[in-house]
Amino acid sequence: MSNVRSIPDILLKIVETKKSEIKEIRREKPFFTRKIKDIHPALDFKNALSGEGLSVIAEIKKASPSAGIISTHFRPLEIALAYRKGGADAVSVLTDETYFKGSIGLITLVRNTLKNIPILRKDFIIDDSQIYEARAYGADSFLLIAGILSLQQLEDFISLGRELGMEPLVEVHNETELFNAIQAKSDIIGVNNRNLRTFELNTSLSKKLISKIPACVTAVSESGIRSSKDTAYLHSLGFNAVLVGETLMRSGKDNCGKIITEFKKSIST
Repeated sequence: MSNVRSIPDILLKIVETKKSEIKEIRREKPFFTRKIKDIHPALDFKNALSGEGLSVIAEIKKASPSAGIISTHFRPLEIALAYRKGGADAVSVLTDETYFKGSIGLITLVRNTLKNIPILRKDFIIDDSQIYEARAYGADSFLLIAGILSLQQLEDFISLGRELGMEPLVEVHNETELFNAIQAKSDIIGVNNRNLRTFELNTSLSKKLISKIPACVTAVSESGIRSSKDTAYLHSLGFNAVLVGETLMRSGKDNCGKIITEFKKSIST
């Protein structure tokens, strides 16, 4: 496992890498806009998380800066099939190449396998070209990290997403970021229990922030979710959904679907 304490601000490092990557992505923007016209409309990500029980966003993730390689034998199609059979309400796909060993092509790869399950592009979005890219490759939603964006950027990116038929998940880590997410009129807000600057986990953060999320907003708890006890507790606090990655990926393709089913059954509707 990586020693996250050796890096004072991992998030800053990732953003600097993104700044260099988007130069190429911007050049492809005309291609993305043309491609968007020819693909199917985005699936309704928010609606997928609006069931009576607790919705599960299952994540496809090969690696992370905090855990290193999570899935040695990475078979995304088999994982996607297991997630679908297990009853995942949506699937998050890590597309960052440098730090999470993902790729934007993974979205296209798993699209047919997931059928009518919405796909969230999970990356570090700092430019509108990345949003066009997400839709062009078949994503139905995308992650916005409030901690790396200004209020104006949040508003602009949310607006662009909606123009393209995508409702983004806005991720927060403290009250200031939550305030900005609410000000930007986010419809889906995720509380990440992992500090992206140090990658340390604080599972009490969800409890701290849930009361400040408006009832009309879909609330998602992310990171550190390992058991049915966790999911039942988060649902009792008022969360509509959980985003689970490492727990599912480490369980393997033969067990991850069963865990999703157990998480959903832990909630009495």
